[in-house]
Amino acid sequence: MTDLLQRIQELQFADKGAAEALLLDFVREIYAPDVQSIELRPLAVSLNSFNGFLTRADGIRLFFKTHTESDTVIGEYYQAALLAEAGYPVIRPVFSSTETGKQLLIYEVIESPSVFDVAWAIETGSSDQFEVLCAAQQAGDDYLLALYRATLSDQSPQPAAQSPVHQLFYHRLHGGRLERFYGPLAGQSGDFPSVALPGGSRSIAEVRRAHWEINGQVYSETLDAVIERALRLLQPEQAGPAIIGHGDAHNGNVFLQQSGDGASLLYFDPAFAGRHHPLLDLTKPLFHNVFAMWMYFPQEKQQQTPISLQVDGHTWRVTYDYALHPVRSMFWESKVERVLLPILIELKQRGWLRPDWRAYLKAALFCCPFLTMNLADSGRFPAEISLLGLAMAVEMGAESHGERSLLDRTLDQVESEL
Repeated sequence: MTDLLQRIQELQFADKGAAEALLLDFVREIYAPDVQSIELRPLAVSLNSFNGFLTRADGIRLFFKTHTESDTVIGEYYQAALLAEAGYPVIRPVFSSTETGKQLLIYEVIESPSVFDVAWAIETGSSDQFEVLCAAQQAGDDYLLALYRATLSDQSPQPAAQSPVHQLFYHRLHGGRLERFYGPLAGQSGDFPSVALPGGSRSIAEVRRAHWEINGQVYSETLDAVIERALRLLQPEQAGPAIIGHGDAHNGNVFLQQSGDGASLLYFDPAFAGRHHPLLDLTKPLFHNVFAMWMYFPQEKQQQTPISLQVDGHTWRVTYDYALHPVRSMFWESKVERVLLPILIELKQRGWLRPDWRAYLKAALFCCPFLTMNLADSGRFPAEISLLGLAMAVEMGAESHGERSLLDRTLDQVESEL
């Protein structure tokens, strides 16, 4: 059944009618036989999911969403009730199917736009709602910090290992996704695919062994070294501090609700909600809301992003210009100043701040550009964008020397304030 949902997710972009026919049979089986029609919404933000509308025989129209995740090892998803009870403003489904391979949530229709859509409209010049969104984001982050503090507690290894959030990080590294995308781990036998890059195709094995210089930033570690460290640091079965969190709170999973009193954030799709480390909870919004528009709009960003590659033996020199729009900088600054730094201070005061917190966060951030999508998929990514994604994976996962990356400059400042 997981294969069916994955097929629907992929087919929605190539043959929407066929995907809707498959999905209609599925929804009638698990929800109600009187569902009359299905309307999928193939969206740029739907990288590992699909959503849309269904209409019942009584004329009622509902919204649905599911998350497709191959190689899942998690048994319990969609803990909307846990989030609601903790105080999160979250939409609760009118129907949920949480069985592995049959995950589907059905909601009443929400007319509010997603923060993803609002931010992209601002970035592309078709919306003047920057100030509205900024105020809502800052208020939402202040409230998120309060929820973190209210739910923060110690967690033992076994329940930590069961948190669904690990499906986004460790299980993508340790499961089949890493090998399917980029070949076996270093030292293991197997086939390595090629990736189309400016100047020609390269074996992923060569890419993973390279040393990088990116916009003047020097990295002494290879991608293979970053992968090995991430596997070690992100092991799920670790005792430590945990909060109740959404787990996947990128802008595609947050609505912007507006009223006479202003605007506020509303969460949905709690596929990876649970009790987990606060740094893991912050990872997806820190990367996807700020750096990842190339992942969602690869053709547009290819045209806007000058990038070059010079290969000198094992050293790869990459130069690119990927200037952040002010709305992306706003997301970054709000999350860092209003949530990341204060929760790290809180952990330190309680004696719960792991000494390797920086490497731990960077290991999780690395998984976002490297494993959300297959950077070697030339059908999706132009050669320039594949290179950009690889460069960002290095910047997220490894430490820069000499010239410091934006991430490292930010974490340097955070460390100085702890």
